[in-house]
Amino acid sequence: MNAKTKITSVAILTSGGDSPGMNCVIRSVVRTAIGNGIKVYGINKGYEGLLNNDMIEMNASSVGNIIQRGGTILQSSRCPEFREKHNREKAAQILEDRGIKALIVIGGDGSFKGAIALNQEMGVPVIGIPGTIDNDISGTQYTIGFDTAVQTAIEAVDKIRDTAASSNRTFFIEVMGAKSSSIALKVGICTGAENVLLSDQKVDYHKIADAIRRGIRRGKGSSIIIVAEGDKPGRSYDIAHILKDLHDISSKVCVLGHIQRGGSPTSNDRFLGSMMGQMAIETLMEGNTQNAIVVRDDRVQSVPLSDCSEKSDHAMKAFKGIAEELSI
Repeated sequence: MNAKTKITSVAILTSGGDSPGMNCVIRSVVRTAIGNGIKVYGINKGYEGLLNNDMIEMNASSVGNIIQRGGTILQSSRCPEFREKHNREKAAQILEDRGIKALIVIGGDGSFKGAIALNQEMGVPVIGIPGTIDNDISGTQYTIGFDTAVQTAIEAVDKIRDTAASSNRTFFIEVMGAKSSSIALKVGICTGAENVLLSDQKVDYHKIADAIRRGIRRGKGSSIIIVAEGDKPGRSYDIAHILKDLHDISSKVCVLGHIQRGGSPTSNDRFLGSMMGQMAIETLMEGNTQNAIVVRDDRVQSVPLSDCSEKSDHAMKAFKGIAEELSI
């Protein structure tokens, strides 16, 4: 495709874990496309739905009253079958048979790898929009859903701090982020947590115990420690048990879990999702065939999709020192 090629139809799917704000992107893509005379097909259940030819043509009413809803109206899935070339060939043929000229993928690095392969092998124009609560994709400072997940966790921690202060307790509050520090760091800073434990960080039990006792000596009755979940949820229980055994400090554990994935998207996720969806269509109309819509330098930009094909824990790592300095 070149700049003179007219885009007549596009398809859109959401892939991998859902995140608040995906519906805002879908709405923006659909309405921007229709406003430019482009047909839009919504693919149900991600790449799995594409392989099953499960899609419908969408109109302006299809995306009415969804901007405030969490999750994704198109539903999502993880589709390991898409890693196989013959399945990507099948997907490309389905798109061709339906007269669909381009594919917009909202998801993470794995979803983008599939889109890149579809483009390089079959020539299908693709646009990626980063959507994951973990904020862990290379090439962008922000991913759709991160702000809402953080705000949900902050509200939960604020409530737990009330009961922690009332009963003089230490709480380990576990947030999502298997290989990402972003949620834990931002929640820790925004809630005034006494400690933040990242997934790639060896736990210094002596340091934690000293910090808790130092707070008690200056009249502090409770402590909040934010824990990134690590490879599997429940890491906080092991940490709490070891702290009790080694230092005789009792604590309670609260694992927030998938509550962080749901809920009405924040203004940031609504605004950026809307901007990204609009730019996705504009990027295709300009003749680009393998791009991602990202946030860099506080601006929504279109960049090569290959920039965003890896996991990266770069987004919030620079703030680790601030979290430690403010937790004294």
